[in-house]
Amino acid sequence: MKFEKPAVSVPDQIELLKRRGMIVGDEAQAQHYLNFISYYRLRAYWLPFEVPAANNGDHAFRDGTTFEDVLTLYIFDRELRLLVLDAIERVEVALRAQWAHHMAMSHGPHGYLEQGHYSVIRHHAKDVTDLEKEFNRSDDAFAIHYRDKYDSPKLPPVWMAAEVMSFGLLSKFYSNLKTRADRKAIADPFALDEAVVTSFAHHISTVRNICAHHGRLWNKRFTVTMTVPKYPAKLPVAMRDADPRYLHNTLVMLDYLLALIAPGNEWKKRLVALIDGCPLADPSSMGFPADWRTRAVWKV
Repeated sequence: MKFEKPAVSVPDQIELLKRRGMIVGDEAQAQHYLNFISYYRLRAYWLPFEVPAANNGDHAFRDGTTFEDVLTLYIFDRELRLLVLDAIERVEVALRAQWAHHMAMSHGPHGYLEQGHYSVIRHHAKDVTDLEKEFNRSDDAFAIHYRDKYDSPKLPPVWMAAEVMSFGLLSKFYSNLKTRADRKAIADPFALDEAVVTSFAHHISTVRNICAHHGRLWNKRFTVTMTVPKYPAKLPVAMRDADPRYLHNTLVMLDYLLALIAPGNEWKKRLVALIDGCPLADPSSMGFPADWRTRAVWKV
């Protein structure tokens, strides 16, 4: 099928929304946000308000749906992304530190490059190639210094490599380690099974990409999910009956890890306040179980 939809001006976009049943109280405000956010991006936030049109044509909106409702959901999601990114940053830095320290102490500064430490050699070879690209384009002072001063090995020691590689690439290096002993040593400071850390690292690398590219997060259905831990016991209890394809379990795990990495942090308090402040953002759309407010994990 050939794409033949025409471009639509912002005033015509507003008229289209009104024809479909959306209440646009302040058209100047709506035009402002459609100009600076875009119709297509905001579309993800009015989907929850859509209902089938009576004439079997385009979708219509639920009675009473306002442009301000859509904007409220958009702002909620933006604030949620920033909050999740704040947590991921600290978890990511901690994982980088544990990986780099263990590999350096157990296998030497450049041991992470040795194929014998990895289960799938072709994957490791591709990961090293990707790391070379990331390192060679880095303009960090330490990367420039290493490239100027050393010609062997071409790649830096593991503690420098950990600073330039993407988090997705770090998760690949970690998950491909051949021995469970290596993976376990890196996971132990977090009091989690290494398989759970492997799964979670892969999962939050995708969550991080959504946040970094300003994608919709609050009701996102993930294809890369995380393994529900068997211990500590409070984690499987907190995740019981939650939909694993949505954000709830990710938030529980981030809160658990932050308590280890940054004791005394108020991240969960900020998160609960954000949810409480936006009744339109139904927690069930994020995979929260019906009784989430009564669970110990969400007490603030």
